[in-house]
Amino acid sequence: MQQAAAPKVSFVSLGCPKALVDSERIITRLRAEGYELARKHDGADIVIVNTCGFLDSAKQESLAAIGEAMAENGKVIVTGCMGAEPKQIEMAYPGVLSITGPQQYESVLEAVHRALPPLHNPHLDLVPPQGVKLTPRHYAYLKISEGCNNRCSFCIIPKLRGDLVSRPANDVLREAEKLVSAGVRELLVISQDTSAYGIDLKYAESPWKDRQVRAKFFDLARELGEFGAWVRLQYVYPYPHVDEIIGLMTEGKVLPYLDIPFQHASPEILKAMKRPAAQEKTLARIHKWREQCPELTLRSTFIVGFPGETESDFADLLDWLEEAEIDRLGCFKYEPVAGAASNAIGNAVPDEVKQERWNALMARQQKISARRLKRKVGSRQQVIVDEVGPTVAKGRSKADAPQIDGAVYLSSRRPLKVGEIVTVRIEHADEYDLHGSVAGF
Repeated sequence: MQQAAAPKVSFVSLGCPKALVDSERIITRLRAEGYELARKHDGADIVIVNTCGFLDSAKQESLAAIGEAMAENGKVIVTGCMGAEPKQIEMAYPGVLSITGPQQYESVLEAVHRALPPLHNPHLDLVPPQGVKLTPRHYAYLKISEGCNNRCSFCIIPKLRGDLVSRPANDVLREAEKLVSAGVRELLVISQDTSAYGIDLKYAESPWKDRQVRAKFFDLARELGEFGAWVRLQYVYPYPHVDEIIGLMTEGKVLPYLDIPFQHASPEILKAMKRPAAQEKTLARIHKWREQCPELTLRSTFIVGFPGETESDFADLLDWLEEAEIDRLGCFKYEPVAGAASNAIGNAVPDEVKQERWNALMARQQKISARRLKRKVGSRQQVIVDEVGPTVAKGRSKADAPQIDGAVYLSSRRPLKVGEIVTVRIEHADEYDLHGSVAGF
């Protein structure tokens, strides 16, 4: 008897790494049920679009992706952050089959089953133990919680994703162990608010191997450091207990890298954003961290043109950047987001001023980055290889997260493999990247 063709699903994943993890979970479940992934919409039986709804520009990108899927296929299921407020999608594309919000995996699967029932073949083991990953094989995002308890005035993520819900520590560690045993060399620890991990669980212990592990940021980071992979901490809100993590960096348990979204430096703007406002104290903490761990790399994001931001506020931000010497930086021009409390502040900054400030901040950061990287010339850095070319390979040092930071371009006398970690002698630096040659394996 001829086996019926497996149902095919085309998938679009937009937005942040946290949404990518959601996509991986949905795809893993679908693959386990016998669905195949199609490379093109017109070759698929159905399309799933995982949307982003954080900024208006992201919503437009999501709507465009839905429109493309509707035009090329016609059978479309929408999920993700934009799905939490479905009216805009329904108005633009009334023919979509289903709209669900973020993390609603069961609802997405139900919608797929309704439109495209699965084929059952109990004899096939369709999914590898570590699940289906959308990132390259050598690194993986490890999501430790959903939602956020903060109420920053410019952000609607708690409305979209709800309050903080942490995973038990042993659940996270089991996933990490599977990933590492499947060949993952770098774990990127993410959530909406990584350092708040476990607050909702009251730091409850869970059994792991021969011991109990608390659902606490420090305890989880220490345990993850035992797997022998690089552990990179991202989206870390600067609570006081973050200071404890620096010791794990000096011990080599986690990478000397912190991604902390400071957002601004002016006390008035931070107050309007409903962020911690004691930035003088933050500078003192940064200096102390670097005394303890000189290799520490700090990545951050900032917003320019927030309502009420004066020239003086912006000058404070530039001065603070110079003093803090932030290594890696992302900057956004403020956008009013439907439903955000900051829309009621008034005193909007004109678009042309936002652009001028963005230009000035990025120019300042370029100089800071070039200065910081120049100090690494002559040093030896461990580098994980991401891409291999005919003469030059591209990788990342411990200071570089994938997709968002700089790169290390390296030459080697022997062929390199993707995912390999090598020692590189740094010979040259530019504004954002390093260049060198392999000095050890």
